[in-house]
Amino acid sequence: MNIQDVLRKDVMLLDLQATEKEAVIDEMIAKLVETGVVTDFEAFKAGIMAREAQTSTGLGDGIAMPHSKNAAVKEATVLFAKSAKGVDYASLDGQPTDLFFMIAAPEGANDTHLAALAQLSQFLMKDGFAAKLRSASTADEVLNLFTPEKEEVVETPVAPVASNSDDFIVAVTACTTGIAHTFMAEEALKKQAAEMGVGIKVETNGASGVGNALTAADIAKAKAVIVAADKAVEMDRFDGKPLVNRPVADGIRKTEELINLALSGDAPIYKAAAGSKAVESEEKTSFGGQIYKHLMSGVSQMLPFVIGGGIMIAIAFLIDNLMGVPEASLGSLGSYNQLAAMFNSIGGAAFGFMLPVLAGYIAYSIAEKPGLVSGFVAGAIASSGLAFGKIPFAGATSEIPAAVPSGFLGALVGGFLAGYVVLAIKKYVNVPRSLEGAKSILILPLLGVFATGFLMFLVNIPMAAINTALNNFLTSLSGSSAVLLGLLVGGMMAVDMGGPVNKAAYVFGTGTLAATVASGGSVVMAAVMAGGMVPPLAVFIATLLFKDKFTKEERDSGLTNIIMGLSFITEGAIPFGAADPARAIPSFVVGSALAGGLVGLSGIKLMAPHGGIFVIALTSNPVLYILYVLIGALVSGFLFGYLRKAK
Repeated sequence: MNIQDVLRKDVMLLDLQATEKEAVIDEMIAKLVETGVVTDFEAFKAGIMAREAQTSTGLGDGIAMPHSKNAAVKEATVLFAKSAKGVDYASLDGQPTDLFFMIAAPEGANDTHLAALAQLSQFLMKDGFAAKLRSASTADEVLNLFTPEKEEVVETPVAPVASNSDDFIVAVTACTTGIAHTFMAEEALKKQAAEMGVGIKVETNGASGVGNALTAADIAKAKAVIVAADKAVEMDRFDGKPLVNRPVADGIRKTEELINLALSGDAPIYKAAAGSKAVESEEKTSFGGQIYKHLMSGVSQMLPFVIGGGIMIAIAFLIDNLMGVPEASLGSLGSYNQLAAMFNSIGGAAFGFMLPVLAGYIAYSIAEKPGLVSGFVAGAIASSGLAFGKIPFAGATSEIPAAVPSGFLGALVGGFLAGYVVLAIKKYVNVPRSLEGAKSILILPLLGVFATGFLMFLVNIPMAAINTALNNFLTSLSGSSAVLLGLLVGGMMAVDMGGPVNKAAYVFGTGTLAATVASGGSVVMAAVMAGGMVPPLAVFIATLLFKDKFTKEERDSGLTNIIMGLSFITEGAIPFGAADPARAIPSFVVGSALAGGLVGLSGIKLMAPHGGIFVIALTSNPVLYILYVLIGALVSGFLFGYLRKAK
């Protein structure tokens, strides 16, 4: 089967009418539904949009290849569409897109179908081919352009080795669906290598499996390795080799850069024994770079729990607000009525996973699967705390103070602790060959949990002391100006966006509620919530005002931060703060402190400990409160966007 067997004339759209990305996708899917290729519009669109959310399929040079392997597809089909004006498709090169290939593959697509789709990728990488497509005016002309030449080979042969045999590299390409980007990256790398006089062999990890697999001899001969992949590939075989690891999109758009880096001698050496799954690609792996990568692994896995749980809790407060809660029971706001209590319980359950997931996936990033269980245990201990109790020693019983929860910072430390403990066990604990199979599923988890659990006793104590000291410091300022206190607690909410400083300010704010119910609520709590709402809203404003300084994925994340900011989920801004702390955190602190100070200046009170916009009716001045939050968000957003370097 070749590309002409799946590139159908009856589904082509040679005069695409839509002018926006999603509308273009809808128009193409509608044509596939109309012709019977797709049976369920929404199901297929969900697959297409899920792929777009990972990385734009706008490949640059005016070409986009949206694709999905989907149960709603009856038979493998490629829809070609052409736009006269071009569409802003968020392409990798930022330029308008006018040529579209929507690939619809059934879930059971066989190897011949996938080979045809790989052939499409190879055609599109040819010089001048896109220009011929743009000039084609009929479906027959388009189809004829895809007539295979006699010398055309669909398989993925090794590019000729250059005269300088030392310049030989190997590469692996893989995208999440294994349909389009995998093979386009392969073709781009082979083409660029040929132009540079470099020998190359490219392995594809596509939907039909591994193609053109690298042999041990290939790897031994290679001067360096390039991995252009958006999913896990077999890495241990590259132990000791200089390795460049990038997203598959870079394998299409930045081929010369990748090859030059691989051959420069500056590529980091991959160390399989260290348990790492990837290697820093733009510079030599440093300790700081490793820490950042592991931290982001944990944070990215944690955020869905924060978002889902936080919004459910906010809805609980809204329900109680609408159904009514007696003044004497305002301390139970969010769980007073049965329906609210149900939402609160569900949200609390999701929120309860936040710290275990954070620590678990930091440890997983460091030590892979054996580190996961130890990381989860560390996060659970940080979340709930563990008491030492009474310990008999030298014939006497001594009572050691309980280790209270150490929160976000404890989970952070615990995740790294668990990961590196498991790595040490993996490296230094040797077992007989007969027990190697049990090492990863029995010995490493058991010893890892044992060591991490006991070490977390020690971690919880200083972290709890830090939180206590912060609370005592805040209490000592309670008689000071409400403006000063508002500035302080508002700014603290943005310092670590969910960490111990943030939590200290929050706990202090909630602690003032009980004593202020009779007077209409707490100014401190109002300042705390205003300060906590600012960073996520500031992220949205920055991505809106300074679009050229953020990637498409960051701009999309900025949209979700609207909901998180309005819901008082400060953690939504963590990825931006962690990625650029020197610019982001000071910007956030300024706006949050300003919002908190304005709330204190006006004496606005709040009777709820959580809920954001959903409990705005429980403030003493809702309109002014919203205005102050927006002022803080605008100031922070402008500062962050202005200071941030362009991408």
